[in-house]
Amino acid sequence: MNATYIPADYLPVLIQLGLALGFIITTMIVTHSVGPKRHSQKKDDPFECGIPVQGDARTPISIKYFLIAILFVLFDVEVIFLYPWAVNFKGLGMTGFIEMVLFMGLLLAGFYYVIRKGVLNWE
Repeated sequence: MNATYIPADYLPVLIQLGLALGFIITTMIVTHSVGPKRHSQKKDDPFECGIPVQGDARTPISIKYFLIAILFVLFDVEVIFLYPWAVNFKGLGMTGFIEMVLFMGLLLAGFYYVIRKGVLNWE
């Protein structure tokens, strides 16, 4: 396929992008200028589910929290790949089975590495 593109081919995309940005900017300007402006000590307080504010909101959080969250997402997404494989198990044949065994082996090797490094241990 030897297709040549000219700048006019991108005109509909640019028009849609311009309209979307124009709508966003217009909406923000209108809501800030028309909306109510009632300030009070009670209204400007940060809302924390009824719990009184204590301390600073910028306290450092342990990196373990983020590491566990990233590992959860990583392994969760990898497990999602098992569903289409299970649905098409018979159609994929022996090649699909070997590929999935390799995939599961790599997944378990990564999980073993995470456990050996002690990432999941809270201190």
